[in-house]
Amino acid sequence: MIIEIFFITFFLSAFFSLGGIGSATALIPAMDMFGFSFNFAKAIGLFVNTATTITASIMNIKRKVLDFKFALPLVVSLAITAPIGAYLSKFIPVEFVKGLFALFLLLSGSMIFLSKNEITKEYISPFTLFILGSLAGVVSGLLGLGGGSILLPILMILGFDTKKIAVTMSFVIPFSTFTAFLTYLSFTKMNWLVLGVAAIAAIFGGFVGNYIMHFHLNQNQIKKIIAILMYIIAIKMIYSLIF
Repeated sequence: MIIEIFFITFFLSAFFSLGGIGSATALIPAMDMFGFSFNFAKAIGLFVNTATTITASIMNIKRKVLDFKFALPLVVSLAITAPIGAYLSKFIPVEFVKGLFALFLLLSGSMIFLSKNEITKEYISPFTLFILGSLAGVVSGLLGLGGGSILLPILMILGFDTKKIAVTMSFVIPFSTFTAFLTYLSFTKMNWLVLGVAAIAAIFGGFVGNYIMHFHLNQNQIKKIIAILMYIIAIKMIYSLIF
């Protein structure tokens, strides 16, 4: 089982990092198939997202492609609100939130897939970014996902450069996923061997995916990949609601 977890985490982390987001949304049902509890699966997914995106962020910082002024308001807001969402997950019916989020992703994915490749926006106020990050933080903590799944389509629809968004999300996500992970850890029994194996696989996967994104994909290809990721996440959530 440990070997299977390693390779599943590696491939999922590599694929999702092509869009600058973590693989928790696909890894959570995979962990469920191995017989782990839902809260444990969410905790593993959050930690894997952290490991994947930290790896990508280190590479992005070395390449000097990260806009810190753009990322900072999102970092602060997500770090503050993600633990709130994780805590609320004990009281709020997650099924209702999943349904709304799945609908949002289907609509967002379609808009991204059909949109033109023009960059129409270069600036957005830090206050607006803080509000967007706060909303994304609560929802991501509630669902056990990285905030990138929520912020990516919004920023793309607003007209920002896709590669800039992907790079920003890789830097922002760890601040929400790790704080949310610590909250889940407070009420979830942890299997540290599984966590360690998944983290190592996520680091390697994040390195491979980030390298491919920067050196082998253009803006249009990244946009299409992100749209597909939105569809995958939405379908997964709808499936979990039905079955």
